[in-house]
Parts: sequence; structure tokens; C-alpha cells
Amino acid sequence: MTPHNEAKIGEIAKTVIMAGDPYRVKYIAENYLENYKLVNNIRGMYCYTGEYQGKKISVMAHGMGIPSMGIYSYELFHIYDVDTIIRVGSCGAFAENIQLLDTILVTNSYTESNYAYSFDGKKCNIAYSDEKLNDIISKIAEKKDIKLVKGTVLCNECFDPYLPDKEAIIKRAPKDIELIASEMEAFSLFYNAKREKKKAACLLTVVDIPKEEKGMSAKERQTSLNNMIELALETAKQV
Repeated sequence: MTPHNEAKIGEIAKTVIMAGDPYRVKYIAENYLENYKLVNNIRGMYCYTGEYQGKKISVMAHGMGIPSMGIYSYELFHIYDVDTIIRVGSCGAFAENIQLLDTILVTNSYTESNYAYSFDGKKCNIAYSDEKLNDIISKIAEKKDIKLVKGTVLCNECFDPYLPDKEAIIKRAPKDIELIASEMEAFSLFYNAKREKKKAACLLTVVDIPKEEKGMSAKERQTSLNNMIELALETAKQV
């Protein structure tokens, strides 16, 4: 057990699906898992372990932002010996060809954060998801006729709708990086996975298009992301 997780060793599955919102985690457990049990509730960061079509899977909240994801994913990989984490989250889209409710598979995450330097002194601002895990996700998406948009996503330390100049951060990115969307957690997940020699992937549903001032309510964000959730669960079943 850790200061942030009261689950006992063995109570968390080798494969974990993570979401920022604890209520989204609760939604996944109640609607998709069988024989599920709440194994962590410290700080309201729910973690449930149950079965999805016979496969033991855990779903856990990670909160908001790089540091929060950094803590929870590190503990899962390093202390609970989790092999695979698949994040399911929401994002705002930058690319003009992306629409509300599109599903993004993050190939790599770019950040201006100093998370890597703070952690172990590495000057690293881009981290990659696991290619083999992404291949599994892609094949399942094709079979289920779920369109995936793949690309590099900004891992921001600020909630981008609140930024006074949304274009500035895009312009500051290296010229060889095309940012298609923005979220707040993938970098520390991918970076921790690489350090611990584990696997990580990130699926995102587009819930905001800042340029067009389009968005969804908090309730819609919580319950209407089923394509992404089902894709993550089917992938978890195969790893």
C-alpha cells in the first residue's frame, strides 16, 4: 500500500484502464465489469477490479494533470507490478479535420513540462506510446468500425480553454511536430512506462473544439464516450 492507494498487492490486475474522472471509472465498473470490487478510495480516486468477459481488469482514476498521473501510474507500474495501462480521456482538438466525439489514438505526447527533468534529470519533452499495444488497438478499431485519428498530442499543464492565447503554445512547439489535440496526462504515463519497461497507450475522445467554440457538458463527457471505453476494454482483454 502507498499514501495514495490502499489496495493490497494482488488486488490490482496486470492490466489497468485509467481515466481522470473517478465517476467515469465508476461508470466503467458498473456498466462493463462483472464481480467488481472497490479496492481503493483514498482521496476519492476509485480503483475497481473485476472481470471483463472473463479477463481480470482494473479501472482506476488518475486525477488531472501530469503530476497526478505521474504519481498513480508510477505506483501501479513500480509497486503493484502492473504491466499495461490504457488511459481513456477527453481532449480538445486543434486539427481542422477532427470533429466532436472523434476517437484519437495518441502515438506520442509533447509537453513543455519539466516532469522528466524533475524526476530523473532527463531533458525530455516527447514521450511515446507502446507500438505493439497501438497495433492491437488499431486492429480492434478496424474490426469494430471505429475510426481512429492518430498523431501527436500536446500534454499541457494548463486547461487550454482558459488560455488567453491558445495559438501561442502551438507556435512554440518544434516545427517538425504537428499537434492535433491537447490533453493533460499522457506524457507522464508514457515516460513512466518507458522507465519501468512497461506498456502504455492513450485513447482520447474529442469533447472540445476551441477554435469553433464547440463543447460538451460535464455529464455528456462522463457518459457518452462508450466507443473509446469499449475499445480500451477489448484491447485489455487481449494483452
